[in-house]
Amino acid sequence: MEKMKIRKNPPKPKFSDPDTGIWSWIVQRGTVASFICISLFALLVRVCVSLHPYSGAGNPPKYGDYEAQRHWMEITINLPVKEWYRNSTINDLNYWGLDYPPLTAYQSYFHGLILRCFDPKSVSLYTSRGYESYIGKLLMRWTVLSSDALIFFPAVLYFINVYYSGKPIKEKTSVAWHIALILLNPCLILIDHGHFQYNCISLGLTVAAVAAILSDRDVVGSVLFSLALNHKQMSAYFAPAFFSYLLGKCLRQQNPVIEVAKLGLAVLGTFAVVWSPYLYSAEASLEVLSRLAPFERGIYEDYVANFWCTTSILVKWKRLLNMQPLKLLSLTATISACLPSMIQLIWKPRKSSFLYGLLNSALAFYLFSFQVHEKSILLPLLPASFLAMEKPFVLLWLTQNALVSMFPLLTRDKLIIPYIALHGLFILLYHLPGGRQHKKETQSSFGTLRLFLLSCFLVLHVVYLTIAPPRKYPFLFEAVIMLLCFSQFVVIFLYTNTKQWTPSKLSALSTEAKKHL
Repeated sequence: MEKMKIRKNPPKPKFSDPDTGIWSWIVQRGTVASFICISLFALLVRVCVSLHPYSGAGNPPKYGDYEAQRHWMEITINLPVKEWYRNSTINDLNYWGLDYPPLTAYQSYFHGLILRCFDPKSVSLYTSRGYESYIGKLLMRWTVLSSDALIFFPAVLYFINVYYSGKPIKEKTSVAWHIALILLNPCLILIDHGHFQYNCISLGLTVAAVAAILSDRDVVGSVLFSLALNHKQMSAYFAPAFFSYLLGKCLRQQNPVIEVAKLGLAVLGTFAVVWSPYLYSAEASLEVLSRLAPFERGIYEDYVANFWCTTSILVKWKRLLNMQPLKLLSLTATISACLPSMIQLIWKPRKSSFLYGLLNSALAFYLFSFQVHEKSILLPLLPASFLAMEKPFVLLWLTQNALVSMFPLLTRDKLIIPYIALHGLFILLYHLPGGRQHKKETQSSFGTLRLFLLSCFLVLHVVYLTIAPPRKYPFLFEAVIMLLCFSQFVVIFLYTNTKQWTPSKLSALSTEAKKHL
């Protein structure tokens, strides 16, 4: 006779156990409920950051990016569409002239109408320059917040649903963790809701385009990415990956020419619609195009952690070469850096490789392209967040270095408090239950390196804020930050290119299983 098994009452959960707290409750609600809860918290964080100063606050005569965005609203709602990109007595392009594609201009027009309804003085022609009333600032911050909520957030939900469709059930327990890492990316929040920009729109369109491509809706993905390109030309950082992956897919279809033609027509049709007000003459189109390539600003801005700025400590590129050779050299370097990733995508267009390709392409542009700004690091961060489940330590590594690389810029904007708070929040989110099982690689391979870098960065932060640099080298600390971050970006670039060419064990097993079917 078998002994009766005595069932013991399970121990009551302790409050200190993270798996039984609020996070566990959110995870168990399902994807949509988790997304809503995290979105509400992410919006609250954005509101808190927006209470702090912005770029150029109270700093005449040109102020900063906040004034640029406000001025574009002023121009677009007061002048005919044909005058938006034209230098004239009524539109001085030297004072924050429009330098983004037409979709940004249409967005400015729409937001300008909202501002005119509630605070007409904030967008009145000429007299509104440097306008910084309380209601005006509130409305401007609201336009960024609403853009985030209406474009970036739904795009992330679309991506999450596509990315996790068909995944093993145990992997879906990490969905909430993945959502949190994307929506609470500290760099995007600090730049859009602190410094003041609308990157959430172009990045949101890119997220939706990636989701469409992953769900094999290539025409829809092409249209969405074309819209992203027409909102910010920096979206071209992703263009090599989109082009190579889609071309590789088309070449494997029964009628590759027809497939390529379909995608080409979708792209050309989207561009034609967006650019329609400027297609009446070649001169009008060239006026817009000339504003989208600010070569006169030089090959780099400020102390950005890319190749040209970092090596300029030893090689004075601006003195050594004229503008035309510099443009050609930069183009050659960028294409060369993109080529390995592009070749792999055309040769083997896998969806996992596509995500790596987006990251490698964006990093190649950031490191080698012409006229890069510190804020451009937002573009490589996006595909790094897509890969958070597969390579979480890459996202952590890239995010921490991206934050540090923007530290001088955010210090000028007086955003030190939100910088520290969001950095801490990201570290906390990263170590929440959900992605823990993927982090052994971090502890073994990169633990020592990470500790060393964190120590260096901590010392640099303290020194930057408390000690004045030598008079002979006023930008010494910025240069040290730039050198450290550049070295890490290069290592990440080499690592992720290697990973793109090396299929994961899961992919290899899946391919082997298909052969035996």
